[in-house]
Amino acid sequence: MKIGFIGLGNVGGKLAGSLVRNGHDVWVRDLDAALVDEFVARGATAAASPRELGESCDVIVTCLPSPAASAAVAEGEDGFLAVLRPGQVWMEMSTTDYEEVIRLGALVEAKGALFMECPVSGGCHRADTGNISIFAGGPREGFDKVLPLLKSMGRRILHTGDLGTASKLKVMTNYLCTVHLVALAEALTTCKAAGLDMNTTYEAIRISSGNSFVHETESQVILNGSRDINFTMDLVSKDIGLFDDIAQEAGVPVELSPLIVRLFKEARAQYGDREFSPNIIRRYEEPLGLKVLGSGFPDQMVDDEPEEPGYEVVPRR
Repeated sequence: MKIGFIGLGNVGGKLAGSLVRNGHDVWVRDLDAALVDEFVARGATAAASPRELGESCDVIVTCLPSPAASAAVAEGEDGFLAVLRPGQVWMEMSTTDYEEVIRLGALVEAKGALFMECPVSGGCHRADTGNISIFAGGPREGFDKVLPLLKSMGRRILHTGDLGTASKLKVMTNYLCTVHLVALAEALTTCKAAGLDMNTTYEAIRISSGNSFVHETESQVILNGSRDINFTMDLVSKDIGLFDDIAQEAGVPVELSPLIVRLFKEARAQYGDREFSPNIIRRYEEPLGLKVLGSGFPDQMVDDEPEEPGYEVVPRR
C-alpha cells in the first residue's frame, strides 16, 4: 500500500515520520523542499504535486494549517481530487471546520472513494513518538479500514461518529487546552508576583486538584523560558474561533469562549501571529516587569511514555 502524505510541518512531519518508522511505503509532498529532502533521505518518495499522489497512492493523508490549505491541495490546480478513483482513501488529519469536512466528504464520496476526518490531539511531542490521540469521524466500515494506519501514527484512537463529529470534538479539546493555558499564565504570574518559588509552585499544582495535561507539559516550557511548543498564536486563534462558532450556532450562552477569543486576538496584534502560544503569559508578565521562570525545566515538551501499539478507545455506554 502506497501512502501519500501532504504537509510535513510541526505535526504532519511527525505523523509522517511514524509511518516511515513503522515500515510503510510513504510518498511525500510539501511546499518546503528541505522537508521533502529530509524524508527522501529517510526512505520516502517525493511527489511533484498533490495530483501525482492521487495518481500513484492508495491512501492520501493531509495535515495542513487551515481549511483553505486542505481545499487547495484537493481542488486546486494539480490537486488530487480530480484523479481520485473508487477504493482510494483520503484521511484529513488537519484541525478544520466541520462544515468543510462534510463538504469535502461529499465530493470524495461522489468519486467512489472514502473520506475520513482524523484530527489529532496531544501535542507535537506525542505525535513524534506515535503516542498521540486520534479522533476519527466517518462510517464505521471506513474507520475499520483506516484503523491499521491510525495505529501506526497514534496510540489512543476514538471513532467519534459521522463526518464532522471528530472536527467538532477536536476544536472543543483545543478550546479547553487554551482555557487551561490562560488560567496557568495568570496563576503562575500571580505566584511569582507574590514571591513564591516557581519550582515549588509547579509541584504544588502538579500534585493537586488544579493539575492538568497542559500544566504538566506547557508549564514546563514556560518556566524554562523557551515557551516553545511548536504551536503559535494564529493557530490557537483559528481553533478557538472554530469552537466559538459552533457554540454560537448552537445558541449556547458561552461567556469564557468569547473572552478567550478576544485575548488571543489582542495578543496576536501585540506579539505577532507566529509567537508561541504559551507566551500569552507576556500579557501578565510585562505590565509587572516580571519574567516567570524556574530552573531545571526542559526547553521542549518531552513525551516520557514509551511508544506502544495503538488501540481503539471504546466509549462506555
